[in-house]
This record gives sequence, C-alpha cells and structure tokens, in this order.
Amino acid sequence: RYMELYSAVYNYCTTSRPTVKSPSTAGGGGPKPNYGANFAGEELYYRLQNYLQRHMKTLCKAAETRMDDSLLNYYKKEWDRYTTALRVVNGLFQYLNRHWIKREMENDNKKEVYEVKTLSLVIWRDDLFKPLKNRITTALLVLIEKERNGEQIDTSLVKGVIDAYVNLGLNKENPDEPTLEVYKKDFSVEFLQATELYYTSESADFISKNTVCDYMKKVETRIEQETRRVRDNGYLHSSTENELVQKVEQVLIERHKDIIWQEFQMLLENDKEEDVARMYNLLSRIKDGLDPLKDILEKHVQNIGSRAINDCAKDAINDPRLYVDTTLKVHRKFKNLVQNSFKNDPGFVAALDKACRRFINDNTVTKMAKTSSKSPELLAKYCDILLKKSPKNPEERETFETLEDVMLVFKYIEDKDVFQTFYSKMLAKRLINNTSQSEYLEGHMIAYLKKNCGYEYTAKLARMFNDINISRELLENFKSSGPAKDLGGIDFSILVLATGSWPLQPPATNFTIPKELTICEQSFHKFYQHKYQGRKLNWLLQFSKGELKSKYILCNKHPIIFQCSTYQMGILLQFNEVDEITTDELATATSLTKVALSQTLATLLRTRVLLMSPPTGKITAQTKFKLNADFKSAKAKVLINVRLEPQQQEENDETHKIVEEDRKIQIQAAIVRIMKARKKLKHGNLMSEVIQQLQSHFKPKISVIKKCIDILIEKEYLERVEGEKDCYQYLA
Repeated sequence: RYMELYSAVYNYCTTSRPTVKSPSTAGGGGPKPNYGANFAGEELYYRLQNYLQRHMKTLCKAAETRMDDSLLNYYKKEWDRYTTALRVVNGLFQYLNRHWIKREMENDNKKEVYEVKTLSLVIWRDDLFKPLKNRITTALLVLIEKERNGEQIDTSLVKGVIDAYVNLGLNKENPDEPTLEVYKKDFSVEFLQATELYYTSESADFISKNTVCDYMKKVETRIEQETRRVRDNGYLHSSTENELVQKVEQVLIERHKDIIWQEFQMLLENDKEEDVARMYNLLSRIKDGLDPLKDILEKHVQNIGSRAINDCAKDAINDPRLYVDTTLKVHRKFKNLVQNSFKNDPGFVAALDKACRRFINDNTVTKMAKTSSKSPELLAKYCDILLKKSPKNPEERETFETLEDVMLVFKYIEDKDVFQTFYSKMLAKRLINNTSQSEYLEGHMIAYLKKNCGYEYTAKLARMFNDINISRELLENFKSSGPAKDLGGIDFSILVLATGSWPLQPPATNFTIPKELTICEQSFHKFYQHKYQGRKLNWLLQFSKGELKSKYILCNKHPIIFQCSTYQMGILLQFNEVDEITTDELATATSLTKVALSQTLATLLRTRVLLMSPPTGKITAQTKFKLNADFKSAKAKVLINVRLEPQQQEENDETHKIVEEDRKIQIQAAIVRIMKARKKLKHGNLMSEVIQQLQSHFKPKISVIKKCIDILIEKEYLERVEGEKDCYQYLA
C-alpha cells in the first residue's frame, strides 16, 4: 500500500499537463501560469497544504469545549497521531521534497515553501497551537503546581505536551534540529513567573511558622525537586535548568538571607554541624552569601579559643602541655568543622587561620606574662617534652602525630624567632645530655621547620646534629689513643661543639676542676691539640655532669650513685678530705661565684645529700655543711642535678634578652638591604618594607625600628636628606 501511494505521488509529479491556473496559495497569491511537471508539483503541494489546514480547523473546533487535563490529553493524543502520520506522509512525498520543493526553497522569492514534514508542523503551529496555547500553558502550570503541592500527576502527559512545544520551534535551515523559540516564549517565561509566585508565597508562610533549620531543609528539598523536573527523565527541557534553579535560589535563599545569617551564630554555639553544612551549601549558591558567615566564624573561633585559654590560664602559664593541648583542642574542633561543613572552602580556612592567629598570640596567658612571646616559648617547651625521653610519653608513632598537630599551631605563631631560640637551646640540652627520644622524630621536626621557615631557620640545628656525629668519632679515637690510658679507670666522654652553631653561653663563673678530674681534662687537651693544631678548646663545665659513688652511707642496703653536675661534684669531692666545711672554704676550693655556689648548695640541700648548720635560715659565709649519712633511697642511682625555679626563670629571661638583641641585628640588616637597593626612601615606606621583610619570623615593633635607624645613622650607614622631611639616604 505504501509503495502504491509513493508511486502515485511520483507519477503525478512527473506527468506533463497543459497550462492551467494553480489554486490559491496560503499567502493569498493569485493564479500563476505553470507547465508540465512543474505545475503538477506545485498543485500537489498546495492541495496537501489546504487539506492539513482543514484538518486543523476540525481539531481546533473539537478542543473548544475541553479544559485542563481533558484539553492536555486531547492535545497530546492528536499530536501523537499527527506526528506519526506526518512521518509517513513525508516519506510518501519524498520525490516532491527532493525536486519541486527543493527548487522553490532555493528561489529567494519563495519564502513560504517548506519540506512536507516542516510544512505539517508549521500548519499545526499556526492553525491549532496558537489558538490553544494560552489554555494549554495554563493547564500545564496547574498540573505542575499540583505536583509541587504533593499530588500525583501524569508526568508523561506533561512531558509529551512540553516536547510538542520544543518540536514546534522550527528551523528552516536544518529541520532536524528544532529551535527553542516556541518553548521559551510560550511556556518557559510563564513557567518561571509562576514558579516565582508560588515559592514567594510558600517561603513567606513557611518561615513564619517554622524554625530556620526546618526552612533550610525545606529549601534543600525544593531545589532537589525542581532539579529532578529537568534531570532524571524529567518533563522539562534541559535548557530550563539554570534559569529554574536560579529563580528558586533567588526566591528561597536570596530574599531570606538575612534571617538565615542571623541563625548562624546559634548553630555554631550549639555545635549543629549538619545544619551549618546545609546553610553553607545553600548560601554558596548566591552571590556574596557566605561573606557574613566568614566574619561570624572568625569572631566565634577567636572567642572560644580565648575563653578556653582563660579558663586554664593560671596553670597553663607554667604548663606547656596544658597550654598547647587546650589550643589544639580548639583548633581540631573548628578544623573538622571547616573540613566537613565548609568543604575546606578557602574563605573559611582563612577565617579559621585569622582567628587562631589572634587568640594564640593574644590571650590571657600572654597578658599575664606581659609579652606575646609566651606562646612560642610554651610551644617550644611542649616540643621538648614530646621529644625528650620519658616513660610518660606515648609511642613514636603517636608522638609523630602529636608533633604534626603542634606544627599546625606553629604556623600561627607570629614570633617564630622566639620559638627558634627556645627550641635550639632545648635541642642542645637534649643532644648534650643524650635525652632525645628518637633521632627520627628530631629529624622530622627539623625538616618541617625547614619547609615552613626556610634553610636559614634550621641551618644551625642541622649543624648541631653534625657536631654530635663528629664528636662520637672523635671520642672513639681518643679512647683508643695513648693519653686515654692515663685516666686511671674513670669512664670519661666528651662532646666538641662548634661555637657558632650552638646556643651555649660561656660559664658565668670560674671553676676549679677537682684534682680527681684534672687528669681527664689534661689528657683530652693533649690529644686534641695534637690532632688539631691551632684550635682552642673552651670548657663549658656548667653543662657537664657525672656520677659519684657514695661509700659513707651505711644505713642503705646498697651503695648509692649520685648523678650530678660538675659543680656539685666539685663540692661533694671536698668531703673526701674533710667531714665538715664552711661556705667560704667551699668558695675558695671551687672558685665558684657567690651566686653559683649558693644555687649549687641549694640543690644539694634540697635533695638532702648535704645538711647545713645551723639547719635553718639563709646561707652565710660561715654556714657549715656536712654529708647526710642517713640518706636513703630505694634506687641505686639518684639524680640530684635538679633545677630550681629561680634558675629556670633566669634562663627564660636571659633567652628573651638574646631574642631582643638578635632582633635588633636582623632589623638593622633589613634596613641596610632595603636602603642599599632603594638608595633613598621616605620614613613611612622604609617602616612598611622592614615589617614586610621580617613578619615571617617576627613582628618588629615600630619603636625598635626607629632606634635601629638612629643606630645606623650613627654608624654612618644612613643619613637624613636635608630639606626633605622624614627621608633617608643610603651611604655607600
């Protein structure tokens, strides 16, 4: 049957006919003379056109009494029938498409001639769709609103009708790729307007009767529902998605953002991480929606951190572990919040960093200490606790993880030079006393500091390890040398350290080495001078230590070995000659200064190794001392080299003084570098550049920079420019 109809069309178009008048065209054109096959093609084209137009009138009349779902079902049913039929008809009229229609379309004067398929859609659009489009669009919007209200609708019906909108966007140049003109103009615009009205009403009503958290859940659900209407085999065209989502975001989020922002502080205070994440996801959809949250988070973290440190300040000022653990607890909490709820958004990471930097460098502890340098000091001491041998410390892996956390705090420290100074001094003590828990942990720590602060920051620390390794080899060589044989059975070891690499000050007192130990000093000095001619050894006896075996304690079950400093040894060895000795006699025998002697005697009295007479009161020149024959201890080795609190405080103060002096040198060096490059510079600009250069290590004070400028002017590195206010010039 199909081939019969195709052949009939072919024969009709190819049969020659005499001249006749053509039927009127759709455009109202008059009769035109045509001949042969050309006339046959035109006649067939316009007869088909007239037939389809009459059919549209019939369909349109039948649709007049239909409304809502009935109208949509009728329209979709007829559309499906019509599009199925037009595919067949288009096939039957292929000869007409390829010849007469093609020639007419190429003729610029023939604007209203289409291929049969396109002609059919044009007639449907002009003669049926246009009269019905307002009613159809309204019916579609009613159905969609029902679905938004939770009712079940026939989505295939909606999709079928909307697909018809899309297919009616005809593209004459490429009929197989329809445009979206009809869909956007006759449906999408009205659909978006209806969406705005619907959600404006719903959101205002819902947020007035429910909490903000419930409202955010509602918004999240609504956005997901609207997205599904486009995706996942939804019934809307994909081109609608961006405009639809933007419209929903504008109505549900943008218009209510102030109310949502106000809830953020409460969510933080109540640790509502899930709701915080939901708020972030919603507000990130609108322009500048997250900016207020960043400011609120920054202030909140700062307040929580300051409050946590304030609660433990009295203990934390002298307890590095408590101080750092409190800081880490706050940081971990909000770091997890930023990771989980804010997806590591750079803006919120920066807000967390700013807040931590503020409360770590300015809190109750730093105010009690009257210096912002207290934080790096306590952090360095906490690192010392972790890296020093102790039965209380966890296993190496756990310590490694804790150090990783500590380094997170380190990046917030402003006065990194203070940390460096304290850390290097404590590292020196660990290496000298062989109390490091693990060389691997020490190396990891230095590698981290090098990564974050540069090579210069850790150069001396690395050389300290190198000196220890060289000293081990040197000691082995000494023990196998001739001078070592003269030690008389004393187990002697030594460290030779380069002066410029170690933060060790020369002794503040003279000291006469006991005759029992003199042989050790002389033997090594002889060996070293023979091996390295021209080098000078400076003995740092304040860092030396040793062991003394007691033979006078008879009440103990076993002999006691005292682990003591060299100064303590110098005092205790005096009792090999006498049973009782005065302060003056000890000062003469040891050559210790009054302060050093008093401190050393205080440690021996505190550990009950010595007894004094009179037993109470201050130590005077005539105070007498003797060994405590009733000393008891369950341990075979007793550490009596304990530090007194005043000594620790003096050392801290001394370290801070060293830091201040080092800073002045660094500031002067920075000023010279800048002026050498610039030659001439205003005071304000010089200040700014100095601060910028040094802020990665410490925050220089304005008053100190001014003093350094004056010092450099006195040294003739700089001069003030005559006739120009606050301007300096570099002197070569």
